[in-house]
Amino acid sequence: MTDNAAPRQWTIALLAAAGFASMASARVCDGLLPALIRAFDRPASETAYVITAFAMAYGVMQLVLGPLGDRYGKHRVITLATLACAVWSLATALAPTFAWLVALRAVTGGTTAAIIPLGLAWMGDAVAYRQRQSSIARMMSGGILGLGGGQLLGGGVADTLGWRWAFAMLAGIYLAVGAVMWVKLRGHAAIHARMSPGTGSLAIGSRIGAVLGTPWARRVLVTVFIEGTLVFGSLAMIPYYLNRFFGVSLAVAGATVALFALGGFFYTTQARRLVAVLGETGLSLAGTGVAALSLVALGLGPSWLWGIPASFGLGLGYYMIHNTLQTNATQMTPEHRGTAVSVFAAALFLGQSAGVTVSAALLHRIGPGWLFPTAGVGLFLLGLRFASGLRGEGR
Repeated sequence: MTDNAAPRQWTIALLAAAGFASMASARVCDGLLPALIRAFDRPASETAYVITAFAMAYGVMQLVLGPLGDRYGKHRVITLATLACAVWSLATALAPTFAWLVALRAVTGGTTAAIIPLGLAWMGDAVAYRQRQSSIARMMSGGILGLGGGQLLGGGVADTLGWRWAFAMLAGIYLAVGAVMWVKLRGHAAIHARMSPGTGSLAIGSRIGAVLGTPWARRVLVTVFIEGTLVFGSLAMIPYYLNRFFGVSLAVAGATVALFALGGFFYTTQARRLVAVLGETGLSLAGTGVAALSLVALGLGPSWLWGIPASFGLGLGYYMIHNTLQTNATQMTPEHRGTAVSVFAAALFLGQSAGVTVSAALLHRIGPGWLFPTAGVGLFLLGLRFASGLRGEGR
């Protein structure tokens, strides 16, 4: 193990923990929504602002936080953002009115936006490309667990201690992780300074322009936008589909779709082996193939039980292709890596938003028997296209 290897492994573990907190924070209001409707006596459509405010701020702030990470150091921005999230989460737990709750959720979303994208950019600085994909998978395991953990935390705490305790617990997690990051990363400041050199005072617009001016970067960004549209547009409709078309309870439908995260976590445990056997091109083809078959089975299956393997397979296939995209995002423009990965995250967010809107509009018009398989076929064709690009890049 090299002199830099030990602090690097510490940082990967801490980034995974911070990723858990950030994704748990993103999903905690899913389970809290009924409790918030009762607490503030608001309709469901209005109460859902606590979710959309977080998501919109998360996407918009990518275009600011990426360049800040390039300018002032990725590890420094991540650490400060994690500590700030502890403050915002505690303030959310104490929110006196619904307006304050929505505003604080937006502030938390905008600050949380620094953690995973800049963590990926840091991995690009610190880890050689050949080892990067498996290392990113280890880091992302925390975020994947956070997806399910946030939903369980929200639902469980709302029924026992009350909704405010969910945000208080998140504040404690953020504080614990941020404090350790502050101590550990300060202790290895020289290493992180070399890993995060920045690019001077180049303006934010110039950094983004440099990313968008790279042909391979444009292909990666278009791919992740379409991927987000197809996968998350479908994923958001699964609970409603199982409930509306098969009469499954919302609790069972929610538990079924949670297997998406389990499929993703399974991939992280096997990432090193899969990368070694399949390579990036093989992962792209296999991942979109598994996800496509899962969506076809979901739409054509005669029973809701088909949703169980379909949700797991969709998560497994998605993270196979998405981890490959993330790895390439860290190498799109190395001199503006923080900006590049943040633009990548913004493209994914915009794709998710577009996908949910389009899928919700189409579900009843064309039916699930067409919606899910069509998304699956589109995803597989996207994988073929991206794999051909990887071959052209010599990957």
